[in-house]
Amino acid sequence: MVQGPALRRPLTLWRRLDIAARWAFPGFMLVAGLVVLGMPFGLPSQAALRPVYAMACVYFWSLYRPAALPVPFVALCGLLLDLLGLSPLGIWAVLLLLLQLAVIAARRRLAPARFLTSWGAFIGFALAGAGLAWAAQGLLQLRLLPLWPVLWQGLFAAGLYPALARLLIRVHRSAAAVELA
Repeated sequence: MVQGPALRRPLTLWRRLDIAARWAFPGFMLVAGLVVLGMPFGLPSQAALRPVYAMACVYFWSLYRPAALPVPFVALCGLLLDLLGLSPLGIWAVLLLLLQLAVIAARRRLAPARFLTSWGAFIGFALAGAGLAWAAQGLLQLRLLPLWPVLWQGLFAAGLYPALARLLIRVHRSAAAVELA
C-alpha cells in the first residue's frame, strides 16, 4: 500500500494556477462585488447595499477562511468602499479591519455554531459598524446626523445576509475550495 507523498498529485503549472485562483477568489469576489455595486444602476438603496456586502464578505471569509483576506487587502477594500460612496476616506477601512479583528477573535465560538447564531452575530457586528460609521461622520461634520440610516442599514444587513451567506457557502465549497485543487 502506497502512503505519503506518493498519493499526492504532482504540482503542475495548471494545478498551481488553480490553487492560486482558488486562494484569490474570495478577495476577487469582494472587489468585483464592490465595483459592480458602485455602478449607477438606479436601484433603490443601492448605496446602503455596498457596506452591507463588504461587511458580509469580510465577516464570512474571516470566519471560515481567515487567510483568504489578509489585513492590508481588507484595508484597501475599505478605502475602495470609501471612494465608491460618500464617506470620508478611511472610515470603512478602519471599520472593516475592526470587523475582521472581532470576527477572528470570536471565531472559535462562531465557526462551529448554527447558522442562526452566526446570523445574529453578523447583525450585531453590522449594527455596530453602521453605528460607528454614523458616529464618525457626525463627529467629522460636527453635527448630529439622523439615526434612521443606521437602523435601515442594520435591517438591510439582517435581511440580506442569509442570501449572501448561501451564495458564499456555495462558493466556499466549490469554486474557492483550495482542497479540491
